[in-house]
Amino acid sequence: QVPLVESGGGLVQVGDSLRLSCAASGLRLTPLQMAWFRQAPGKDREFVGAIRSNGGATYYADSTRGRGTVSRDNAKNTIFLQMDSLSAEDTAKYYCAASTWCAGPGCNRAQSYNYWGQGTQVTVSS
Repeated sequence: QVPLVESGGGLVQVGDSLRLSCAASGLRLTPLQMAWFRQAPGKDREFVGAIRSNGGATYYADSTRGRGTVSRDNAKNTIFLQMDSLSAEDTAKYYCAASTWCAGPGCNRAQSYNYWGQGTQVTVSS
C-alpha cells in the first residue's frame, strides 16, 4: 500500500490556480520533511518545494518561488501545494514525497526522499 496519496490535479487554464493535497495513510508525517516534485514527459523529476517537519520553514525551486506555497496540516496528516499563475510549463505529474532522514534546504533532490505517492496529473491548457 502506497502511504502517500495525491489529489487535486486536473485540466486548468493558463493563469489559473490549483491546490494539490497529499494525504498519508499508515505514515505519520509530523516528524518528516515533506516535498513536492513534478515530472513532465521526457524530463527528469524536478523539485518544486518542501516544508520542514515543524512547518516553520519552506523551500522552493526558482521556477516556483513566488507562485507556489507548500503547507501542512499535521493534525490531518496532509500537506498541500498551492500553485498560482499557472503556465503551460507547469504541466506535469506532481508527486509528494516524505523523507525520514533529510531536513533543510539542501533536500531538493529526489534521492533525499524515501516515501512517494503515485502522483496526480496537472495539465495547463492555453
